[in-house]
Amino acid sequence: MLATVMHTAFFLLLAASVARYLLRHPGSPDTPWIIALGTALALLYVLGPALGAAPTARRLAWLGLVVGVWVVLVVLAPSFAWCAVPLFYTALRTLPPRAAIVLVALLTVFVVAAQLKLSRGFDPNLLLAPPAIAALSTAVFVHMERQAQAQRELIDDLIRTRRELAATERREGTLAERQRLSMEIHDTLAQHLSSQQMLLQAADRVWDDSPATARAHVRTATGIAARGLAEARRLVHDLAPPELAGGAGLADALRALDAGPDIEVRFHLEGTPVPLPDRVQSALLRVAQGALANVREHARARTAALTLSFLGDQVVLDVADDGEGFDGSRPPRASGEERGHGLPAMRARLGQLGGTLTIESAEGEGTVLSAAIPLEHRP
Repeated sequence: MLATVMHTAFFLLLAASVARYLLRHPGSPDTPWIIALGTALALLYVLGPALGAAPTARRLAWLGLVVGVWVVLVVLAPSFAWCAVPLFYTALRTLPPRAAIVLVALLTVFVVAAQLKLSRGFDPNLLLAPPAIAALSTAVFVHMERQAQAQRELIDDLIRTRRELAATERREGTLAERQRLSMEIHDTLAQHLSSQQMLLQAADRVWDDSPATARAHVRTATGIAARGLAEARRLVHDLAPPELAGGAGLADALRALDAGPDIEVRFHLEGTPVPLPDRVQSALLRVAQGALANVREHARARTAALTLSFLGDQVVLDVADDGEGFDGSRPPRASGEERGHGLPAMRARLGQLGGTLTIESAEGEGTVLSAAIPLEHRP
């Protein structure tokens, strides 16, 4: 908003200065120079926003040209001095703070000299008003820059705190799940194994003297082993993704996934579905969830497409996004340019089922992650 106001003010002041010169000095031999230099200054000023991401040397050269043309104009026509106010803003945005203040001070001195040249007598306002305006403009700009920097730092702190909180919640959830599993194992499998051990040891002690008692102990241990096996299967079943519980199929679970409020997720099913082992369904669902998490965290995408394809001898899950992508010809950086730290876990999970994970991406063209598992494989 401030930039728009300053740019508009500059062109208005420049146009007013040209018009004033033409009205006050009709037929002056300097008129062609005034018009040419005014046009050149306007064109140079227009180039400023285009150099926003240019190297510092180009920005400094541009600022030097703008100030130089303006100085020549003020020498020829002192009324152009008031164009310095928007130039204060330009200098403060382009230069480091100390250098910008020095340049603003020099421009202010030049403005005072130009105004005194126009005056027919000594006027204290012409001596004091330009420095006051320069000081006020500089103070307002510096204050706004400090507020903007504080706001940026606050936003960064909030984002960092949010990520740390999410990581803490994940760690707490993991610890809670580990504690639950440890208690489940202690109260079921460990107790069953301990009972089996005692029964088998008792059977071994009486095997020669009382075979019937030994066989009874063995039968009891066998029953306990059966119950332990049932408990182990229940624990494994509880570890399966809840999205697949209650008889829900993989396609329905994938169709229900989302990547956040700002990303549209679309699901496509290709081929004729066939029953899949639980481990295959669980692995593909976990891959889809991890891929969408990476899209949400890294891709800056608007849409993501999940495609589950049954290709006869294999099942393939493709996750494609329209995000910024990355250069697939370079090795990923340690920060996880290849879409996050979950990829090794995905590859390991698929590898246990004989599957593979491939990734295709290019800068500005999105990313496609493909997970394939042979249907004939049985873990």
